[in-house]
Amino acid sequence: MEKEKEVLETVVSKNFIEQEIDKDLAEGVYDHVQTRFPPEPNGYLHIGHAKSILLNSGLAKKYGGKFNLRFDDTNPTKEKTEFVESIMEDVKWLGADFEDRLFFASNYFDKMYECAVFLIKKGKAFVCDLSAEQIREYRGDFTTPGKESPYRNRSVEENLRLFEEMKEGKYQDGEKVLRAKIDMASPNINMRDPVIYRVAHMTHHRTGDKWCIYPMYDFAHPLEDAIEGITHSICTLEFEDHRPLYNWVIDEVGKDMIPDKDEMPPRQIEFAKLYLTNVVTGKRYIKRLVEEGIVDGWDDPRLVSIAALRRRGFTPESIKMFVDLCGISKANSSVDYAMLEYCIREDLKLKKPRMMAILDPVKVVIDNYPEGQIEYLDVVNNLENEELGSRKVPFGREIYIDREDFMEEPPKKYFRMFPGNEVRLMNAYFVKCVGFEKDESGKVTVIHCTYDPASKGGNSPDGRKVKGTIHWVSAEHGKKVTVRLYENLINEELGVYNEDGSLNLNPNSLTTLTECRLEPAFAQAQAYDRFQFVRQGFFCVDYKDTKPGELVFNRIVSLKSSYVLPK
Repeated sequence: MEKEKEVLETVVSKNFIEQEIDKDLAEGVYDHVQTRFPPEPNGYLHIGHAKSILLNSGLAKKYGGKFNLRFDDTNPTKEKTEFVESIMEDVKWLGADFEDRLFFASNYFDKMYECAVFLIKKGKAFVCDLSAEQIREYRGDFTTPGKESPYRNRSVEENLRLFEEMKEGKYQDGEKVLRAKIDMASPNINMRDPVIYRVAHMTHHRTGDKWCIYPMYDFAHPLEDAIEGITHSICTLEFEDHRPLYNWVIDEVGKDMIPDKDEMPPRQIEFAKLYLTNVVTGKRYIKRLVEEGIVDGWDDPRLVSIAALRRRGFTPESIKMFVDLCGISKANSSVDYAMLEYCIREDLKLKKPRMMAILDPVKVVIDNYPEGQIEYLDVVNNLENEELGSRKVPFGREIYIDREDFMEEPPKKYFRMFPGNEVRLMNAYFVKCVGFEKDESGKVTVIHCTYDPASKGGNSPDGRKVKGTIHWVSAEHGKKVTVRLYENLINEELGVYNEDGSLNLNPNSLTTLTECRLEPAFAQAQAYDRFQFVRQGFFCVDYKDTKPGELVFNRIVSLKSSYVLPK
């Protein structure tokens, strides 16, 4: 833990955003801090968004400020209420408290329209008839300055009339746009008369058919920040080149049109995105996986959407630890998925009971154990944390063990069960294998053992030692459950994408085991309850497929890992 603490402190000390905020507060640029998380409701959030949520809400909390959740719903073609609801659930689950400050860009459509009219009247915006393709052609590139639109010098009156007609629905999608009048020779292509409004005859998930024109993100976003009194607009690096346009909108419109916000206009600061190796985060790819039935929804435990991680059994604490370890920087980098697995192991290992579960059961009959006798053995819930107490586990003549714990002809240094060998049943007795039965196909169906009654608790009075210890479940009392084992959805050796852009899927990403046996003490487990299965890993009760009396467990992560924290 000390080593982990050192790493965390090192990482946190390098947070350049906090340094900038400290400077702003010291110089009196702002007298408080207010941040926001502004997702577009066009899909489910993924692990990268978690970084932004925790960063923005964490900054507000650290500086005694406020944190807003705001949906940037300016593009009705892709937005759904389903995504709004899932995002709200994700943000709350991560512990980012936005209190009563839930906003939508669509709340401000009337104000944004007024701002656009204000720009036209200032001579800083014009209606353009060029097609999207022509606008691209006219824009030029990094080596060639742009060409002015032939409609750039329309009169204020004509622009006002045409913009009103756009609003009234007189034009088809793409027929006209409203553009900011800035500088077609600017070295920053985003400043070459960007489009700030377009025609889109679409029903909006909140405003219905009230509007058929919608603001572009680069115009809407700074206005939303200004209206809400955001001080620090923290966003990812791809918006760095958009910052001059963000500031332009604030300077040209925000200070005049948004009262009482001119003293502390919002400031944009960029940070690097969080990338995980060998995972799928692209919405269009996930959408395809969902539509083709390769995964069972946006929350399939093999995905890294926040909903999927929650369903698989990850905790908010583990994701926060992960984000802290990744740190905040200006340089894009990728992180191994193994770091995320390390974090969930660290979070759960002292918190959860260690239970016995048999994933591939084979019956063991203890021939010399009294028929009909059941005894209840004391088992400690977690050997590393006494506070979790103990439980009673039933033991009888017939038990199940994992098939991999028995071999008919074992190799050298195999210390588990085989004919003639004595092993320890965890927390129970020494047993010796004396024989086995097979079916017609040659599969072992029953193993016969004898036990030493004097070895109760797992030690023999004569001091003899056994090298193998195996776990077990009472055949009479064990509960039948389904267990799902996950591997990476992507074939890691081949990488995420093929040359044609398709995904390299791992055909073995999901293994479903339907005959597993579980200790009876855990038969009442509820959705999202987490446990450690002895020798198997950490597991979580699936919220979607579990039914009364029919438990389904997802393996969160295996026990073993080669991952080592970076120094």
